[in-house]
Amino acid sequence: MDTPIAPHTSARDDLSPPTTVEVARGVYAYIQPDGSWWINNTGFIVGHDEVLSIDTCSTERRTRDYLAAVGAVTDRPVRTIVNTHHHGDHTNGNCLVDGATIIGHEGCRAEVLATPIGSADAAFEPIEWGNISLAPPTVTFQDRLDVFVDERRVELHHVGGPAHTTDDVVVWLPDCSVLFVGDLVFNGGTPFALMGSISGWLASLDWLRSFDARVVVPGHGPVGGPEIFDPIGDYLRFVQELAAAGREAGLSPLQAARGADLGAFAQLSDPERLAGNLHRIYAELDGQPLGAPIDIIAAMVDMIELNGGSPMRTLV
Repeated sequence: MDTPIAPHTSARDDLSPPTTVEVARGVYAYIQPDGSWWINNTGFIVGHDEVLSIDTCSTERRTRDYLAAVGAVTDRPVRTIVNTHHHGDHTNGNCLVDGATIIGHEGCRAEVLATPIGSADAAFEPIEWGNISLAPPTVTFQDRLDVFVDERRVELHHVGGPAHTTDDVVVWLPDCSVLFVGDLVFNGGTPFALMGSISGWLASLDWLRSFDARVVVPGHGPVGGPEIFDPIGDYLRFVQELAAAGREAGLSPLQAARGADLGAFAQLSDPERLAGNLHRIYAELDGQPLGAPIDIIAAMVDMIELNGGSPMRTLV
């Protein structure tokens, strides 16, 4: 893996600036510290005449910084965007890439259209979204789609079931063994399965390993190799065990979260996500289908309670 090309402007003085890292010939990861709420990674692939972008960012400011980073590498236009899933930190900036074809899972399009920008603002510290609007995928697929940047095949694979969300897509570049996994990996942050499935996410990890990737670009946190899948599995199993014990003791998800010993997971950012994750696994223990809709508002309220009654931290 090459060294970072150059730092770019950060939206907050207390964060390290984003960096653009060439992870293979013509393939770049754009890494935004600190990877917490609304601060995601993106990536891009440079061809002879165009650029394919993997996701955009949460706000106008962060997306324009990202597009400036692309422009520092190449003067070719971004003509294609692939969304790894529907969450706003990966899709809100789609609208700022004029004329781009936006590709995503069919569920991603539906969820983007159903989720207005700022709809969860009450749960978070103030966010300056800027001048942005919904721009869902205009090309959708169910299981698999190949796109090409020149002669380079870019494989898009749906995870096959609910995991982080119900519409997670990975981007696989077989010619250079690079895998963009979106939010199927939070490297250094607490995994968040409120809109997906704990059990389904665990099942997806062996599938991710089957790519035998040389480089893995997560949705949040530093670039790594396949070893960054292991802590995700450890955390998800911890949540399963905590939920089983909590249910047996007659505890609510919030009560189980408050009584939890996070141990090695205490160092992960955004620990209040545990309450949301417990809402999800409790629904699974109740026999609800994996990924079925649950009471998101109730889960968010419990996450705020676990956060000391304060809105969740944002640095965007």
